[in-house]
Amino acid sequence: MDSHHYLQTALVFLLATVIAVPLTKRFRLGSVLGYLLAGVVIGPQLLGLVNDTAGVATISEFGIVLMLFVIGLELSPQRLWVMRRSVFGTGLLQVLASSVAIAALAYFLFGLSGKTATIVGGSLALSSTAFGLQILAERKEAGSAYGRQAFAILLFQDLAAIPLIAMVPLLAASSATHGMDLTGTLRTIGVIVAVVVGGRYLLRPVFRFVAKADAVEVSTATALLVVMGTAWLMELAGVSSTLGAFLAGVLLADSEYRHELESHLEPFKGLLLGLFFISVGMSMDLSLLLHEPLHVLALVVALMLLKGVLLWPLGRLVGGLDRAEALRLAVLLACGGEFAFVVLKLAQEQQLLSGPQHNLLVLGISLSMALTPLLVASLGRLLGSKAKKPTRAYDTIDTHAPRVIIAGYGRMGQIIARVLRAQGIPFVALDHSVEQLDLVQRFGNVTDIFYGDPARPELLRAAQADKAEVFVLASDDPESSLRVARVVRRQYPHLKIIARARNRQHVWRLMDLGVEEPVRETLYSSLKMTRKALEALGLTPEQATDRVERFRRQDAELLKAQYLVYDDETKLVQTTREALSDLEKLFEADATPQAERERRRDADVPLSSED
Repeated sequence: MDSHHYLQTALVFLLATVIAVPLTKRFRLGSVLGYLLAGVVIGPQLLGLVNDTAGVATISEFGIVLMLFVIGLELSPQRLWVMRRSVFGTGLLQVLASSVAIAALAYFLFGLSGKTATIVGGSLALSSTAFGLQILAERKEAGSAYGRQAFAILLFQDLAAIPLIAMVPLLAASSATHGMDLTGTLRTIGVIVAVVVGGRYLLRPVFRFVAKADAVEVSTATALLVVMGTAWLMELAGVSSTLGAFLAGVLLADSEYRHELESHLEPFKGLLLGLFFISVGMSMDLSLLLHEPLHVLALVVALMLLKGVLLWPLGRLVGGLDRAEALRLAVLLACGGEFAFVVLKLAQEQQLLSGPQHNLLVLGISLSMALTPLLVASLGRLLGSKAKKPTRAYDTIDTHAPRVIIAGYGRMGQIIARVLRAQGIPFVALDHSVEQLDLVQRFGNVTDIFYGDPARPELLRAAQADKAEVFVLASDDPESSLRVARVVRRQYPHLKIIARARNRQHVWRLMDLGVEEPVRETLYSSLKMTRKALEALGLTPEQATDRVERFRRQDAELLKAQYLVYDDETKLVQTTREALSDLEKLFEADATPQAERERRRDADVPLSSED
């Protein structure tokens, strides 16, 4: 294939993407649907602008590899442990119930073999993570009760996709040998163990060595090398390359290089994932809509109804949602997902699925994904949705490079800004409240405060966050601050984040994101009031300060201890009682005459005659 043809093909892909994706996002149908439509239009079944579907699919599969690696990066064991009840409760039950129900229908009603029905059931049980999270973000419902349950279920589905992908070649091998391929199974386990052990002891030293070069392009190349190398090793051993990428991500999930890796790989992942969905659109058999419309319609309706019927009671009974929230959850996750395309394509390559079966399933999944945004919007209008305030355009940031960026210009943000301004330290403050900005600007000509959402990457770029040294997270909204911290940690890992926290739960969630020692907004003022109260009750200033300082140190240690178990209410109560008992013993020991003499001697305070 000559260079002219390469350029023409690339131009067609870019033009189709630029037209289709903005159109579908404008109507809140999601970017994935835009990519699928672009593939349908430029594919051999409509305009025929690109006919090499096999070549495109081969290149685009690397997008799935990168997506699995990034998913692995986000699945730190600590995070899974914190969310274990929702993830391994509702999520596990949803995948098991949907897989068994769909597999049973495929086996008994459609006559598929047991292995094929298992693969079909498992793949169709998965919902679209891309659609689900995008819809929640657009409707600003990610923090709602059903939004949190949806996120937990999607997280478990991402986990469940990994063994499902790994299981396809094993089932195909057992079919070929008319039994379980013990050698292949042992080889798979051995390779996985080798990758886990090798990655555990080799990856961090490698990244530490590369980091000393202080070159972004070398760090990016190293990240791509790790992903491609692990995927190649797994494929060489006859194991899915996507499984290798996922394992590499999990091994680095708790490393200090996690956020830097994500920021380096994000552009490649987005482009190659888009190419993958375009290749799926190109391979869709649209003739089925003309020749077998009833079969396609029956598949879409059966899939969404069956998953919806199973999701609703799970949301009510396990998730603790009310009827309306459970219905929203069922509609959001009733569609098929992008991982089904990967699993079904692999199943077709391994001859577990025939070509017509694969085409019918891919078309049905695509149509179910296309219907989901429309159904969610219709349900929102039916159940009633909150009216949104009119939005104003973000301010244009025109200022010199700041050393500090302040997110949130409320009471705490203003105090920090005043001190920085008095010290002559350049800063930029961002706030998403129109009323707050208008109030501040009414009382003076403020030139370093701008309106905008600090969670928007383009706004952070305009504020020159790459040149700043410190990021002060002073927002009073816990969910907003967590969203901003997540973006900043991913996009600008060099920034030192100093975060305000509303309470202990907020502190722990910030610590999950790698924020060191968040500052509780009422802690120090409460300690000062306590010291004054003790002095008013007759304690000397030294005694009062000593009591308060002991409490502060004990509380800091308790906060770190409870961080490891903060999702377990029983252990939280137990650690709190133990800490209170220890503190009481410390205070009792302090009340002895010997402790009082030692304290006064250390403070150079002369003993009275009574001592």
